[in-house]
Amino acid sequence: MVDGCDASILVASTPRKTSERDADINHSLPGDAFDVITRIKTAVELKCPNVVSCSDILVGATRSLVTMVGGPRINVKFGRKDSLVSDMNRVEGKLARPNMTMDHIISIFESSGLTVQEMVALVGAHTIGFSHCKEFASRIFNKSDQNGPVEMNPKYAAELRKLCANYTKDEEMSAFNDVFTPGKFDNMYYKNLKHGYGLLQSDHAIAFDNRTRSLVDLYAENETAFFDAFAKAMEKVSEKNVKTGKLGEVRRRCDQYNDYKG
Repeated sequence: MVDGCDASILVASTPRKTSERDADINHSLPGDAFDVITRIKTAVELKCPNVVSCSDILVGATRSLVTMVGGPRINVKFGRKDSLVSDMNRVEGKLARPNMTMDHIISIFESSGLTVQEMVALVGAHTIGFSHCKEFASRIFNKSDQNGPVEMNPKYAAELRKLCANYTKDEEMSAFNDVFTPGKFDNMYYKNLKHGYGLLQSDHAIAFDNRTRSLVDLYAENETAFFDAFAKAMEKVSEKNVKTGKLGEVRRRCDQYNDYKG
């Protein structure tokens, strides 16, 4: 969503430049995921040096992960180069935040050339993974009704309050996006939304907004339709603003540019 599929998120900050990776919204990205990419890059470089970009590794790893946890096969192409720029200041406004209005979220996706239908399909990635408590704390703690937000299942809200009780002291506290099948890529995320088990405010909004509700209903009822839509949308995203020629490079290390002097 920030300048295309070019591995700019992998670049580490330096004393002179703060990269995308250290933008506030990206702090939730797990460190072990960066480690996985580093290990893949090291193995690839030993076999085939200076050929496979970090961008292509990200795309291939994502495709493999989705398939491994039960999701659809995503058709991807290779040949990308890695970005020559990674700037924290380019992030804000390019990524949707949980507390944004649906109008704002839709406009962000549309500015990247993605339709409402593609947005709803891509958000289905919340069928796996987790969110830190700070991303949804206002939903469970700042409501006048202490039985929980009216749009959230009361028992679910109560359990989340227990889980996140110390989130201000322990910023790593988090909850699964899909409370029922968190490690399986399926359409349970959409089913959850219809019964008050949406974790983020944006999850709830997408289930009831007139522009998106019918798509949520469709994907909740028809997993094949969701899988097809998700795979096509991911393929489109993976080909957005691809860097070729002198617009990029094949990094030797994914966390730094080739001309980095230390």
